Amino acid sequence: MLWAIDVGNTHTVVGLYDGEWRQLWRLDTHHYSTEDELAQILRGLCDLSSVGFTADGVVIASVVPRLDRVLETFATKWLKTTPKFLRTGDQVGLKVDYSPSNAVGADRLANALGALAKVKPPLIVVDFGTATTFDTVDKDGTYVGGAIMPGPEVGAASLASRTAKLPSVSLERPGAAIGKNVVGSLQSGIVLGYADAVDGLVRRIKKELGGTVSVLATGGLGEVYTDVCEEIQEYDPHLTLDGLRIAMERMKG
Repeated sequence: MLWAIDVGNTHTVVGLYDGEWRQLWRLDTHHYSTEDELAQILRGLCDLSSVGFTADGVVIASVVPRLDRVLETFATKWLKTTPKFLRTGDQVGLKVDYSPSNAVGADRLANALGALAKVKPPLIVVDFGTATTFDTVDKDGTYVGGAIMPGPEVGAASLASRTAKLPSVSLERPGAAIGKNVVGSLQSGIVLGYADAVDGLVRRIKKELGGTVSVLATGGLGEVYTDVCEEIQEYDPHLTLDGLRIAMERMKG
């Protein structure tokens, strides 16, 4: 069983792969967790899911450097295997045109690998997380950069915390752009307005790439915004984990 772990600033996604994704768990990222606390949580999830707490390999993408040592110790101590960390495109044969090349987040490299396995480039992956990232691959299969926006949950939380009368709202598509109450008005701005911002940026990137560009979405809120955005063609919740699985194959090879 391959364990693929995608550590983000807000959430950590753990996938167990054995020919297919057997389990997929989304956890809060606790920046000060220990390897033993992590083992307690994941072993409990394995027991609940009736899968063994064992691994043939562990591959990790992390954007929280403080947790890298914790994850390494967790894998070696509890899963009895040395993990592999995706850090650069050179590790997996992905050409990167970025400055510096090692500044690209591991999750963004994984997104590119996962997308390249699904569609022909040029392509864009819109990953809806704490930040919404736009990962761009040109027609030659080179990762050429992209864009970063504050995620919709960050924007909504900031608005609620900085205003006296505006509440937090669920990120659901409203029935109309003209809100008839506070909740509807907020959802119009946060969901429909944000979707239009995503579409606008995608159109600009597509124009710079040229040709026919595939646009995929992933991330926790990707499904919500795929239904609203006009430019996104497909939502794949496993895209980052698939990229990690491919990265593991290449690093082992």
